[in-house]
Amino acid sequence: MSDHHTSDLRSFATTMLRAAAPWLAAALLSTQAQAALKVGDSAPAFTTPAAVAGKAFDFDMAATLRKGPVVLYFFPKAFTQGCTLEAHAFAEATPRFAALGATVVGMSHDDIATLKRFSTEACRDQFAVASDPQAATIRAYDASAAANPQRADRISYVIGQDGRVKFVHSGPDPDEHVRQTEAAVRKLAGK
Repeated sequence: MSDHHTSDLRSFATTMLRAAAPWLAAALLSTQAQAALKVGDSAPAFTTPAAVAGKAFDFDMAATLRKGPVVLYFFPKAFTQGCTLEAHAFAEATPRFAALGATVVGMSHDDIATLKRFSTEACRDQFAVASDPQAATIRAYDASAAANPQRADRISYVIGQDGRVKFVHSGPDPDEHVRQTEAAVRKLAGK
């Protein structure tokens, strides 16, 4: 290929990238802004089966909020690569959240038997994971994945003791959910 053709191809590629940039930026921003619950909204109360350290129990959002703020993060499916990485990151950060008075709980549509294993293997016995097989809570928090409404998208909320949403983060990077929610809890705690 001649230098002239290579130059033309580069010019064409540059033009196409510039033309696509606003669309790509809008698509990325819409992913970040997809959660319907906004800061200041009331967080729906719920009770659902959950597991921590391989043991099942009933997680009650209202009772947990009486103890302090809650970091409620929704994840698509237990034992998938991104969800396992996110669980590991939240497990590592759970002592820091606890020191700030916050409780971490993950939620997916997985059944409780799966989440009992996930709570030990991926969550490393550090925090609870809640089961929402009918996706009722997932829908209440507008955390449904666009491609499959039964599955949760990757969305994290920080909910204050007053039952109001204090922070929302949506995005594909599991580590960013931990960083962002921890920063929000620190701000909430005044630290």
